[in-house]
Amino acid sequence: MILPRIGTAAAWRDAARGFLSAGVPPEALRWSDGTGATGLFDTPAEVPAVTREIRVPRSFAGLAQTVVWHSDPARFDLLYRFLWRLRDRPALMQDRGDPGLAQLRRMEKAVRRCQHKMKAFVRFREMGDPSDARRSFAAWFEPTHHTVEPTADFFARRFADMDWRIVTPDVSAVFEGGALRFSVDLPRADLPEDASETLWITYFRNIFNPARLKVKAMTSEMPKKYWHNMPEAAAIPELIAGAPARAREMAEAAPTLPPLRMERVQEAAEAQAARHWEGPQEGFAAALSGCRRCPLHAGATHVVPGEGPSAARLMIVGEQPGDQEDLQGRPFVGPAGQLFDAVAQAAGVAREAVYLTNAVKHFKYVTRGKRRIHQRPTVGEVHHCRWWLEAEIARVRPRVVLALGATAALALTGDGKGVMARRGQIETGRHGGPVMISLHPSHVLRTPDAAAKAELRALLQQDLAAAWKIAEAALV
Repeated sequence: MILPRIGTAAAWRDAARGFLSAGVPPEALRWSDGTGATGLFDTPAEVPAVTREIRVPRSFAGLAQTVVWHSDPARFDLLYRFLWRLRDRPALMQDRGDPGLAQLRRMEKAVRRCQHKMKAFVRFREMGDPSDARRSFAAWFEPTHHTVEPTADFFARRFADMDWRIVTPDVSAVFEGGALRFSVDLPRADLPEDASETLWITYFRNIFNPARLKVKAMTSEMPKKYWHNMPEAAAIPELIAGAPARAREMAEAAPTLPPLRMERVQEAAEAQAARHWEGPQEGFAAALSGCRRCPLHAGATHVVPGEGPSAARLMIVGEQPGDQEDLQGRPFVGPAGQLFDAVAQAAGVAREAVYLTNAVKHFKYVTRGKRRIHQRPTVGEVHHCRWWLEAEIARVRPRVVLALGATAALALTGDGKGVMARRGQIETGRHGGPVMISLHPSHVLRTPDAAAKAELRALLQQDLAAAWKIAEAALV
């Protein structure tokens, strides 16, 4: 089935609906977008008429609308194979472990990233007479994927008062007289230098911060493949070379606080950090629910305090509440919590006998559709919430604290690095007591390889059993 290079998304959708309605299996089809060499079986196929209603989850329609613009020749076949399975299993769109869906999600992400790069790195040059009533511009761009057609509306809205064309090696967008059209294989025009070249370089020089320069991160966000079409890129080598000297000049010229004032500020901060919750134990949760120490409270459903005996010998600290913890207001009740319960039971540790809490008390997430996707807390957020964690430690006075994962290790010891190298060892926490480091149950859940997952689960069970033995025996 050969699909057109322009209007590919609509053509694939119509063809897929027709073939699915007719019951044509994936292995009976060979898809092509008409680019490159044509094989013996790459011939136009007659699309069957839709004879029955085709229903698919709306989330798949959005996924397909993006993935069809990927550069992988197999994208149409991958979409149709997944659609073939989806017709009888609508819940497949929520199966994060499905390899086919995972591959399509990666392709979707790559296309969206390419669209973002196109919006950021297209540079127009003026082609006509600036005195004309409607000025004319052109740009040459080399996208990684076929993103010109789905991204052209952005440029049509932003530059509706001028004529322009974005020419690429594949499909090009042409906007003339307020009308948008697409063409294939347009020749690359000679783009003259204009006044905007100097403006771009001046702008880039002014926003360049040598003190925050990270070359690897910069080339990741602004890949070198785009540089030869970006005027400001001509200044990058010089700016990188001069960054150390300019950063030193900025540091030397920066204002400083008077020593006496700085000393008072530090004393006040230390005094505030030293204070813990001094009210009645039953009022702790109410006080925590009113916490406004960082912005995370704004998007959370519930604050999630610790849970367990007020004099537990073992305290277990995780990272932060997840989606289910946020909804229920209790720690360790989501998928990671369920795994923890199973591992703890195997290790001989009763959940009711330990104090369970998190380094951060509010759920941090980003919304994607109807889903809330977990986001790791920042160092600043961990620092703000450490006040409550240390208050819990002061109230419970556990004999040993088990830190699950990097965020918990950071909150308890000041260092969140090298968890796997440190796991199973006893360290001295910021509160002065013993802390054992281990991995977080969510790390086990995210491990795709079954053998590796079983090994990590065994290590977590081993650490739980060891921490419980130490707490019960009071060896520390």
